[in-house]
Amino acid sequence: MKNILEASFVEEMVEVTSNLYRLGWDERNGGNISYLLDEAEVSEYLDTTNVLRNISMDFDGTALKGKYFIVTGSGKYFKNVAKDPANNLGVLKVAEDGQSVDLLWGYTDGGVPTSELPAHLMSHIARLEVDPENRVVMHCHATHLLAMTFSHELTSKAITRTLWEMCTECMVVFPEGIQVLPWLIPGSNEIGEATAEKMQEARLVLWSFHGVYGAGRTMDETFGLIETAEKAAQVYTYVQAQGGVRQTISDENFIALAKQFGITPNPAFFEAAQVTSR
Repeated sequence: MKNILEASFVEEMVEVTSNLYRLGWDERNGGNISYLLDEAEVSEYLDTTNVLRNISMDFDGTALKGKYFIVTGSGKYFKNVAKDPANNLGVLKVAEDGQSVDLLWGYTDGGVPTSELPAHLMSHIARLEVDPENRVVMHCHATHLLAMTFSHELTSKAITRTLWEMCTECMVVFPEGIQVLPWLIPGSNEIGEATAEKMQEARLVLWSFHGVYGAGRTMDETFGLIETAEKAAQVYTYVQAQGGVRQTISDENFIALAKQFGITPNPAFFEAAQVTSR
């Protein structure tokens, strides 16, 4: 077997958790990541029949049974992942009963996956229905996006429009917009179900007074998605500090942008104009 610490999926988890901590988006044990893996890739590094532990979960994951994931651990600090991946990460397989996961590697101190594992798996199920290539679900406490939920009109349309207007690339990066949830108890199935429902419509879901969930096909795509929205939220913060918006991108500008890049923005986030990519 190859050394799993040299596996690309472990290296990617180490890199992204380090960057999230560096940016201040995952303080202490805040935030969590799950990454859907190919069985063939996992088999290069692990004996997939060697189950170290079976870990129950309060969720029916039958839709994902037999699927492999690498997941950050419960109570683990992102700042520690790089120096001890085996303790802070775990490779899991959703068990045949759908009610538990088999641990194949990691959590060496006896730990368990993030308490938000059900929310992650629900989001994976939802995104795979929309995009069969989706692989990553990422949760963090992106500072300026979090701050916006306290001071901005708290609707998906209003926040999407502000983010789009703050940085021209935003509509190109997430033309479907960002969906917003009210405050819900973290780690609960309620917030997992609500997030998964919104994930049918968008790859970004903002948890009010808490943080953001992002989904994508690759680690880079997902990180870049959150990074772009967070940059726009930061610009919004600066603009408000400078006295507020005096001029901005118009619907006509957005229509031209959509045509230039061949995208179809969410029409629900426009006033009257019908925006198409062609």
